[in-house]
Amino acid sequence: MKAVVQRACLPVTDPGCLVDVELPDPVATGRDLLVRVLAVSVNPVDTKVRRNVPPGDGPERGVGQGAGGQRVLGYDAAGVVEAVGPEVTLFAPGDEVWYAGSRMRPGTNAELHLVDERIVGRKPRSLDFAQAAAMPLTAITAWEALFDRLQLRLGKPHDQGTLLITAGGGGVGSIAIQLARRLSGARVVATASRPESREQALRLGAHLVIDHREPLSEGLRAAGIRWAERIFSISHTHLHFPELAKAVAPQGRICVIDDPEAPLDARLLKGRCASLHWEAMFTRSSFETPDMAEQGRLLNEVAGLVDAGLVVGTHARTLGRIDAATLREAHRMVESGHTTGKFTLAGF
Repeated sequence: MKAVVQRACLPVTDPGCLVDVELPDPVATGRDLLVRVLAVSVNPVDTKVRRNVPPGDGPERGVGQGAGGQRVLGYDAAGVVEAVGPEVTLFAPGDEVWYAGSRMRPGTNAELHLVDERIVGRKPRSLDFAQAAAMPLTAITAWEALFDRLQLRLGKPHDQGTLLITAGGGGVGSIAIQLARRLSGARVVATASRPESREQALRLGAHLVIDHREPLSEGLRAAGIRWAERIFSISHTHLHFPELAKAVAPQGRICVIDDPEAPLDARLLKGRCASLHWEAMFTRSSFETPDMAEQGRLLNEVAGLVDAGLVVGTHARTLGRIDAATLREAHRMVESGHTTGKFTLAGF
């Protein structure tokens, strides 16, 4: 099969940072699906691994790893089930699927990919493969943060208070705004600094947008909001954390998904008896937790919302075919930090 691999930690300007190769076709065993990958997207985690984690130092196992000194990157994917392992019960060959993969296994930048059926969902019928590949990682992250970590209640009870979502114009923020508005009764406040990000957050359903370049607690108070019962911190948490501690309600919750560049002083939360939570969407698959199948279930829920027109995707543009040159360009664009929406690649 064709695949794209990383053989060393190199800058995106180096043509050797990602390389086209041929690898043996993998074989489905156990609860694995063998998926023919038709589209992938590139996330910040892809670029971080390429820059910082040499092949052989990561947790992955299987084809394309170890002695060969190379790693197949990629998480988000959409494709068609080619074959199934003997213990599979949820899917059959020919099913169209979408998923975000696992950090414990080779990635999705390959023609054929093995993935545990429990973290796979049925692709939305209303999206093509390239559009679908843009969503799984951000959708899983947003869902788990809102409903598992922050314990936002599904349904429309009107006593859920305020949910503050930072970086509301980004991929995760865009999905989180929509899920919170469609599935809960919380008042959704997003943060954004650019006019286009502000407009997007409002269009997707935020009740209010405040500027994260200004103190967040003051922005809430200026809007007549005393505090936020739940805060979803997506970006630059180390810069905002003192303000988040001032903005969180007594006995409130803060969920963080980024990798803060400085330690967070959790002592700031003691007076309000507030709690700090981490969201890492690869945890269930990495440890094969008993509730691992929740990721497949929630992907099916999101697919239903997409097909009903209640949630829109974040696909921006399909850059081209899945090969090293196009992936290098996608990595470069993600690393620039100036992109809006998700870039996908389709076909080999």
